[in-house]
Amino acid sequence: MRYGDVGEELARRVVDTLRRELDVELTPGEALVRVSPRDGVDYQCDVAMSLGKRLGRAPREIAADLAAKTDLADLTETPEVAGPGFLNFVLRRDWLEARAAALAGDPRLGVAPAEQPRRVAIDYSSPNVAKEMHVGHLRSSVIGDAITRLLRFSGHEVIPHNHLGDWGTPFGMLIEQVLNDGASGPRTISDLNEFYRAARATFDADEAFATRARDRVVLLQSGDEATVAVWRQLVDESMSHFSRVYELLDVELTPEDSYGESFYNPHLAAVVEDLEAAGLTEISDGAVCVFPPGHRNREGDRLPLIVRKRDGGFGYAATDLATVRYWTAERGVTDLLYVVGSPQAQHFAMLFAVCRSAGWLTGEHQAVHIGFGSVLGQDGKTMRTRSGESIKLADLLSEAVEQASARLDGRSTEDRHDVATAVGIGAVKYADLSSDRERDYTFSWDRMLSHEGNTSVYLQYAVVRARSLLAKADRELDGTRVRITDPAERALVLTLLRFPEAVRAATSAYAPHKLCTFLYETAVAFSRFFERCPVLSAEDAEVRASRLVLVDLTSKTLTLGLSLLGISAPDRL
Repeated sequence: MRYGDVGEELARRVVDTLRRELDVELTPGEALVRVSPRDGVDYQCDVAMSLGKRLGRAPREIAADLAAKTDLADLTETPEVAGPGFLNFVLRRDWLEARAAALAGDPRLGVAPAEQPRRVAIDYSSPNVAKEMHVGHLRSSVIGDAITRLLRFSGHEVIPHNHLGDWGTPFGMLIEQVLNDGASGPRTISDLNEFYRAARATFDADEAFATRARDRVVLLQSGDEATVAVWRQLVDESMSHFSRVYELLDVELTPEDSYGESFYNPHLAAVVEDLEAAGLTEISDGAVCVFPPGHRNREGDRLPLIVRKRDGGFGYAATDLATVRYWTAERGVTDLLYVVGSPQAQHFAMLFAVCRSAGWLTGEHQAVHIGFGSVLGQDGKTMRTRSGESIKLADLLSEAVEQASARLDGRSTEDRHDVATAVGIGAVKYADLSSDRERDYTFSWDRMLSHEGNTSVYLQYAVVRARSLLAKADRELDGTRVRITDPAERALVLTLLRFPEAVRAATSAYAPHKLCTFLYETAVAFSRFFERCPVLSAEDAEVRASRLVLVDLTSKTLTLGLSLLGISAPDRL
């Protein structure tokens, strides 16, 4: 049995009994054993109630059979039948003690690698070249990075791809604006922001400029040397900006992970050819379209994916189709994940439907849109500056460090900055990850930097407290026996054993908040243990050593869990 998969092991044994004694075939997932919040009960199974009608027996009778005939002597006390047919489990103390000691020596803390690893391409962050990253890129970057870390830790091969907007008409007008400006020397990302605004205004007001901008797109696509040189400058400066933001945010995206729209440009013609050969295209108002079945607007009209526009150009739908085709056909991935805001749900549903019809997605592939809500200000509206503009992500992260620094006392300048960075950036990321990603959440410095409640700061303080105890003890813990002598110790051990279940739940559902909830529960259990159970001052030497093992295991669990979210745990606060 894997160290911490207690619920899974209990379910497996119940299923074995159902098959052997009652001739019932179920999977462990169908005989789900859940953690029980009731005092005096560790786990609970309600499978007997779902089988009552099928077997023509009272659920309590079925539960009693399972309690009597399931081989659990090494793991639990005798199961109890409760209520209309619940099966309650209480884990044996000696089993808990042995399992906690084993976990203490396991660097993976009981999490077994996936038995059938997948090859996963995950699309997240996706800023636009020549524009500064803003708060709207926060959730995709943070959620995507956490999911990437979780998948890799679980044993899957993960290939991030940062789908950059770096092609098309906007770059024609931007390059034209840069060339018209005539200024020499390097241009910063802020300069490019202003160039883009000026180019857009001129494009809308000056038809001659608009014509030159469209012509510039043609020159870019045909490889004109002067045009490509300016485009490359825009990309390089933007990539430097993105890298600085990712470094501060501690997001593991590198320039090598960048796949701009320009990368897929050579594949677009083949996309059209494949769709036409498959008989999936129609001409609508001069454009080449695909109408995936079942997708209609409010008026009942069919909704198209426009593959090639009437002027011969390609839109973002064509690029998205080329992306799926490339990653499945040429890179051999089994899973395509898109960490993109929830408003794009319909687009991805249509995209996946077309790709399956075209044969680019087959039964062996999984394609998932991992949607998320918005970051809201205190007024309940999308978070913006007072002037109504998008908040620059770099500015938000710098403020996070300043806000954290202001709450730290007695630190040297260098130490204060390092700790404030870990606390401030961690607070921003955890506030995002700890809420269900599909929901909006309200941004609040006071709440996210609080030392109380479900915050990263609360978890970091728990780690600091644990490490402080271990440093004062200054002793070798390997081979120490765990002894459970207090209910708070037992509650802490029970919580720590659920780490593999929390990682599996967060990974399988692409839901980092499930891991956050577990980490918070761990920190709460540790706080209660700390209050009730003297560690260094315990009179019994064996109890003192045992409690140090639990302190160490708590520190390792919180540190590893936070790292899977992309959050560091400093030694001091």
